[in-house]
Amino acid sequence: MAIEVGAKLEGKVTGITHFGAFVDLSGGVTGLVHISEIADNYVKDVKDHLKLDDIVKVKVINVDKDGKIGLSIKQAIDRPEGQQPPQRERFNSGGGDRFNRAGGGGNSGGGGGRPFKPSSGGGRPSFGKPSYGKPSFEDKMSRFLKDSEERISSLKKNTEGKRGGRGAKRV
Repeated sequence: MAIEVGAKLEGKVTGITHFGAFVDLSGGVTGLVHISEIADNYVKDVKDHLKLDDIVKVKVINVDKDGKIGLSIKQAIDRPEGQQPPQRERFNSGGGDRFNRAGGGGNSGGGGGRPFKPSSGGGRPSFGKPSYGKPSFEDKMSRFLKDSEERISSLKKNTEGKRGGRGAKRV
């Protein structure tokens, strides 16, 4: 029997590695179930989900010209029409982006758990959108350079007069 992409078959787990499991299909043909195709949720260790000699239902997802067969256990699961597989949880599940989060920490703009509000002046760059149209790249670049030069000059002023500072003059 020829192995076709999309076919659902039963097979026996013959080998387990850190990157997946080898499944023996009918006729001595062996395919690989990659670790990402074992379950809908995150699989840290294949041995937590499969054991040697387990009988599993797999779907053929690709057949290379050199004979390698890619299999999937999670795609072989029959789901009712319209039901989606559960979504994986993302790393940033804390809600919101890290710059506008009101829960404090990170770059939230100071104490009290208040969100960052750009100020006018004070040497801080303005991250807010300007009230006049969109500035061009050149405008943004010149504003960045100006702010950067101001910061560097104020740092030099503050460190030159201090004894033992990084740029201190020795007499």
